[in-house]
Amino acid sequence: KSLDDNEPKLKNALPQQIFTKTALEPGVLKSVVDEINKIDPQKFNDHDLIGRVYESFLQAFSINADKEEGEFYTPHSIVELIASLIEPFDGTVYDPCCGSGGMFVQAAIFIEAHGGNTKAVNVYGQESEPATYRLAKMNLAIRGISYHLGDRAVSTFSDDQHKELKFDNTMANPLKKYAEYGGFETDPRWQGYGVPPTSNANYAWIQHMIHHLAPNGKIGLVLANGALSSQSSGEGEIRRKIIEDDLVEGIVALPTQLFYSVTIPVTLWFITKNKKQKGKTLFIDARKMGYMVDRKHRDFTEGIQEDGSFGDIDLLAKTFEDFQNGELEEKKGFSTIATIEDIAKQDYILTPGRYVGIEEQEDDGEPFEEKMTRLTSELSEMFEKSHELEDEIRRKLGAIGYEI
Repeated sequence: KSLDDNEPKLKNALPQQIFTKTALEPGVLKSVVDEINKIDPQKFNDHDLIGRVYESFLQAFSINADKEEGEFYTPHSIVELIASLIEPFDGTVYDPCCGSGGMFVQAAIFIEAHGGNTKAVNVYGQESEPATYRLAKMNLAIRGISYHLGDRAVSTFSDDQHKELKFDNTMANPLKKYAEYGGFETDPRWQGYGVPPTSNANYAWIQHMIHHLAPNGKIGLVLANGALSSQSSGEGEIRRKIIEDDLVEGIVALPTQLFYSVTIPVTLWFITKNKKQKGKTLFIDARKMGYMVDRKHRDFTEGIQEDGSFGDIDLLAKTFEDFQNGELEEKKGFSTIATIEDIAKQDYILTPGRYVGIEEQEDDGEPFEEKMTRLTSELSEMFEKSHELEDEIRRKLGAIGYEI
């Protein structure tokens, strides 16, 4: 049967704008998914074959899409990293800007991989773009994930579809436009920390998610680096209040080129109620981590590597776990623990580089005077070689009638 037959909520879910970009007939992608759906899953070891194929479609479309259309796809490694650090094993999982549902899918994969029960998790989300909203419904239905995405595609700010609910785990990538609307001053979401500016959505998203936090709730979200230090339009004051409420558990600076359609530097924020380490925040500078998949895109490694070391995601997860358990050995240039008082001394700026410092260079054992003598000798040889090349170039040009 087709997906529409299996899930009435999916009727007319295939977005038309994809086909205008790919020159496909509207029924082609649906037919492909239907044909894959006919494959006997017992013939494959990968029980999530259909979901993986569907995610490949989303990723391929994101790579080729323009910036606005590509924003619904968050790379697998980023979602896995967030899931690894907040560990959404049970309760509710919420994404107020869920895009194509990638956060939910990776949370389910993480739970299964760690022996958990996905049936113990209830998924709630919201998405403003109608086409992406339909993609999310398809993505979740294909993978057998029960979902609550609200009655329609609509802005989380103007029409909160889960207004009365509190959530255990929030995972989000809100690198999107901010839809302005009236009534900021009286909105209960802003009453705790202040009215966020309309110039960007950073602190509107943060406050919305905090408003929906359960008593022991956790948030893992992606934000542009500007949110770490901005003082304009009251953002610095909002950030100060959130820090003083002891909600910021961890900040992870990410390397560039992880996203397919976002080029600005970004950071992971981890906001937690009832933190294990009261009054403390973990700062990690992961900007040097990862490897280049191709000339444009970077990715994180995962699992145990050939040399026996942890992959990037595993190392970051272990660092976070050690911090929570009070066992972290700080590493200069990579990780450090700061108190609220330490952060106050930095004017409540959360840029990891201010706290982790510069990585210590390993001493090679060569005495300073000997090293300077050797280096200046090598530099002198380079200068001499440079002059020889300059003379050679002059002679060559002179031979063909050009003088310098």
